[in-house]
Amino acid sequence: QVHLEESGGGLVQTGDSLRLSCAASGLTFSRYAMAWFRQAPGKEREFVSGFSRTGGYTYYADSVKGRFTISRDNVKKMVYLQMNSLLPGDTAVYYCAASSTVIQSALRSHESYGYWGQGTQVTVSS
Repeated sequence: QVHLEESGGGLVQTGDSLRLSCAASGLTFSRYAMAWFRQAPGKEREFVSGFSRTGGYTYYADSVKGRFTISRDNVKKMVYLQMNSLLPGDTAVYYCAASSTVIQSALRSHESYGYWGQGTQVTVSS
């Protein structure tokens, strides 16, 4: 049974940094595309960053490019999201997602992912 668990969220100020972690279990981790999404109140869930299934490609939303960095550790079955220069607009619940079937062109769509964590809250105050 696939299980994803996020951690590392919190309340920070504009310009601060946070590192989110996602611990995965119950899957052949190296074969899965992994991604971070976020959802702010009243808004749709949006793609933040992700790895292709091969792990060879990384993707970022334009809004976080240059500020956020995704990484993964296939041995520990962990995915990380280093978030720097945080802005109030980054406030959201952040979710880790996994998929063994997503194709590259659909990586940014939340509908492509069948496994989700419970989310971790990130709040950035101005």
